[in-house]
Amino acid sequence: MKQISFIHAADLHLDSPMVGLKHLPANILSRVRESTFTALGKLTEAAIDHNVDFVILAGDLYDGEDRSLRAQSRFRNEMQKLLQKDIPVYVIHGNHDHLSGSWVHLDMPSNVHFFGSDVEMKVFHTKRGDTVHLYGFSYLQRHILDKRIDHYQKQDPADFHIGILHGNEGGGTDHDNYAPFSIKDLLEKEFDYWALGHIHKRTILSETTPPIIYPGNLQGRNKKESGVKGCYHITLNELEAKTEFIETSDVLWEEVTVDAALAQSFQEIFQLCQLTIERLRKAGLGTLLTLNLKNVQLDDFQEKKILDTELLELLLDYENDEESFVWVVNLNIEDHQQLDRKKLINEADFYSELFAAIDDFQNPEDAIAPLYQHQLGRKYLTSLTESEQKELLEKAEKLLIGLLYQ
Repeated sequence: MKQISFIHAADLHLDSPMVGLKHLPANILSRVRESTFTALGKLTEAAIDHNVDFVILAGDLYDGEDRSLRAQSRFRNEMQKLLQKDIPVYVIHGNHDHLSGSWVHLDMPSNVHFFGSDVEMKVFHTKRGDTVHLYGFSYLQRHILDKRIDHYQKQDPADFHIGILHGNEGGGTDHDNYAPFSIKDLLEKEFDYWALGHIHKRTILSETTPPIIYPGNLQGRNKKESGVKGCYHITLNELEAKTEFIETSDVLWEEVTVDAALAQSFQEIFQLCQLTIERLRKAGLGTLLTLNLKNVQLDDFQEKKILDTELLELLLDYENDEESFVWVVNLNIEDHQQLDRKKLINEADFYSELFAAIDDFQNPEDAIAPLYQHQLGRKYLTSLTESEQKELLEKAEKLLIGLLYQ
């Protein structure tokens, strides 16, 4: 029976700067900044351990168009390991590492095959004699907004046909609509597998006939990219497709909310937080945690003061020396406070006008525009989704009411 086995990964973002984390201890910060390379090493190990026929990297190998020498060198070293095992690698470049960037070029090993700016087909013959046609293209510039899927044309004869595409499925609104396509577009091509990239959240658009998969990125880089990250090991034969997710992330981003309504003392709140941290600890992995404490109600003024000033420091004790650390990067404490608009309006007419102004507020983009226009900030900030804008407004309302009530 004809059969192929390969690794599908995307969005490596090697040498991502991991902005906003300079407050971390030096050893943890170093590990976080090394994590994209650690994840790449795990991918290489998986390819060798599974003795795959080839590897597919579906775009955004590098975090920026300048492609640091460090990132290129580390990538080349991993590719040489695969060359020694006679495992070829098929690569497309995405919107982050497009071909029009400016960088000092390092040659890659002969087993690495790059797709050009036009959709093209590459032929691979397995050691068993099976023929695979792989189709793809690399971004010539950062913004590719036309439907490149129309240029993918199946070319026979081959035993397997695999499409590689870095783009946005038409139903998604949370990402830039680069190289847009629909699931229907992909199905019409009658390929055996679609190796997608661009969306950092692991997503299976179709499980069979053919599998259509976003593997997500190899390593989370901020709190939006939470949970375990990795790649897929795919096995295709004439009858079925098997998919196996392989974890590669070395540092996890997590966010949890702890309800402290039943806690009546600082000690009880501290223990709640400790239990949460131990529950999230994963052997061999680091975790960067956003911890939200809600419904906090401490009557003792001294305990409340300690909560605000010393809780975080106590939670971070000993984590610095822990390989499987859980480091709280954000601690948000929310007092037990029900926002009752009707009650507030009855207290003062001012609140009626305030809530009307909040409800009529339509332009959160204008309020945060200075951040996106900042020379450094705009380089790293991504646009906010509608749900994120709504959440921001709700938090602003709670903060404003809390300050006014004080």
